[in-house]
Amino acid sequence: MPDNAASNPTRELAAIMFSDVVGYTAIMGRDENEAIRALDAHRELLRTLMPKFNGRMVGEIGDGTLTAFHSAIDAVNCAREVQANLQDNLELKVRIGIHLGDVVFANNTVLGDGVNVASRIHALASPGGICVSANVYDEIRNKPVTRFKDLGEQRLKNVSRPIRVYQVVADEHQEEAARHRFRNVLIEGAVAVIVTVFGLMLVRSRSPAPAPSVTASAAKHAISSIAVLPLDNFSDDPKQEYFADGMTDELTTDLAKISGLRVISRGSVMRYKGAQRPTTPEIAKLLNVDAVVEGSVMKIGDKVRITAQLIDAPSDKHLWAERYERDSRDILALQDEVALAIAREINVQLTSEEQARFASAPPVNPEAHDAYLKGRYFLQNYNEERARKAITQFEQAIRLDPTFAPAYTGLADAYSYGEGFYFAPSVAIPKAKDAIEKALQLDDTSAEAHTSMGLFQWAFGYDWAGSETELRRAIALNPSYAEAYHQYGLVLELQGREDAALAEFKRAEELDPLSASLASDASWPLTYQGKYEAAKQQCRKAFDLDPNFSTECMWSPDLEAGKFREAIAEMEKAKLQESSSPLEVAALGYCYGASGDRTHAKDMLEKLNQMAPRQYVSPVAEAEIYIGLGDRQRALDRLEEAYRKGSSMLSWLKVSHVYDPLRSEPRFIALLKKVGLDK
Repeated sequence: MPDNAASNPTRELAAIMFSDVVGYTAIMGRDENEAIRALDAHRELLRTLMPKFNGRMVGEIGDGTLTAFHSAIDAVNCAREVQANLQDNLELKVRIGIHLGDVVFANNTVLGDGVNVASRIHALASPGGICVSANVYDEIRNKPVTRFKDLGEQRLKNVSRPIRVYQVVADEHQEEAARHRFRNVLIEGAVAVIVTVFGLMLVRSRSPAPAPSVTASAAKHAISSIAVLPLDNFSDDPKQEYFADGMTDELTTDLAKISGLRVISRGSVMRYKGAQRPTTPEIAKLLNVDAVVEGSVMKIGDKVRITAQLIDAPSDKHLWAERYERDSRDILALQDEVALAIAREINVQLTSEEQARFASAPPVNPEAHDAYLKGRYFLQNYNEERARKAITQFEQAIRLDPTFAPAYTGLADAYSYGEGFYFAPSVAIPKAKDAIEKALQLDDTSAEAHTSMGLFQWAFGYDWAGSETELRRAIALNPSYAEAYHQYGLVLELQGREDAALAEFKRAEELDPLSASLASDASWPLTYQGKYEAAKQQCRKAFDLDPNFSTECMWSPDLEAGKFREAIAEMEKAKLQESSSPLEVAALGYCYGASGDRTHAKDMLEKLNQMAPRQYVSPVAEAEIYIGLGDRQRALDRLEEAYRKGSSMLSWLKVSHVYDPLRSEPRFIALLKKVGLDK
């Protein structure tokens, strides 16, 4: 298998083996510790044998495991050796299916027809048995000591064509040889862990009252923080990635509503999507969590299946795993069911309100929900094109189901975040306002909707007290919602309450520790307190998290400190003259003017004029350049125009040193009062 499959998708012919523990759900129902031991034993055995047959594990799905091989004969021989070594184990039986087909190795997993067929074929095998497709049979039927039983053509679920399936018939001499080889491996000490696991199983079978697993029990009592890693898309369709991302987001949101649990925000965990992940303990250390949830999503027709497993982070031990499948109309109930099962597994106490919330998920219009997930997908890596695509999807969701509250919240966010950048206030403000009010009318318990209202109130209504009330309500509804703390920090900071703002930003960073946006915004209170070096350190942290993130943070401390040459040097490093937003052009023009370079400052004014026909240019951008040029009256004219249009950019009037030359002007004093920042 290619070493770089995780980062560079490759297509090749491969033998895919799917195996799972027989009766795992029933075992879990009667004894969770026994189920965990069986799962660990199954996978440890595979890990021990795979190198011998040039195989590698490419997926763990509940109690099932995907393994890829270069050849069909290697896959079959590995499967036979697995079954041979479990033949005398009465407590652990597995079924195995193998298919040879064209597959794609990508995102640290494998996709394609081979995966789907192998996962279906294995269900036809008896406990301890192996079934293969005709493709595999044709490759190895003439190999020595390999016998098959033709099971005929089979109609497999979600496979369009009939597949001829063969059962591998055991050969006693070969199986005994396999057992002998494995005993030699044990003697050499390469699988001491398996010896321990089987020993525990044997002890349990002879003991009427076994002691609980120390690791699992201890983990249950220790888990108070968790992260949901990006769920894998097992729909065999790369275009369904948005659905897997959306389900990751919604499961995270469901868990975050539990007040006794700290849940890491999606922004940080999505860094581990589509890349070679660190080990689970390494991820847990980076995110500062006790456990992680891994799993997959499969959407086929009107059915949705989620496979989830809970892993104790420090020990990298599987604590629990299960599959859930429901009709797509009941997808919200499906998410609640998974979240509730995880909460019970880690012994988190739910309030009566939380219990009621998990028990009352309404049915949804599947097409509306699908459009909503696409909208949220486009809001990631926000730019004008994606913002407009998101709006289209949210509006489609609303047309399909006018009662689906999350679609209104998404629509409001798309307009609110784009105001002043991609949309004029006259367009964004009424659209956002109508959508937020409708979302809250439909669901007043939505932390996301209250956060959107909190943002709207400070950015467009200049209602600072009302915004704080909404954001505190959002935090009460979802104590792990990082964006609510983020917005609350902004509200406090823009009023000049820097210490309180820093506390809220710190809380947001704890919940979303790998967010470059949060790290960047957390530099502003430090900047406005005059702690410029500390602010620069915070900016470097943001840059280290994401070098492609907006570089505004890198020059803002120098700009606010009046070190205009240093700020210009950072801007030139970022090549702002070649490509930039209107506000970045304004910052550069202000610095040119304030440093005495009037020619280049006027060039930036002209550049804004050239940009205006193609995109929205806020009057605040022109005002800043006029301040740098010392033209106070024109600057005030533009700021008053921005107020008439309802621009959110005026929220920085109190804290930014850019406006210091205007503070004694009566028109500026009156403007501060109008936007509620005169105290």
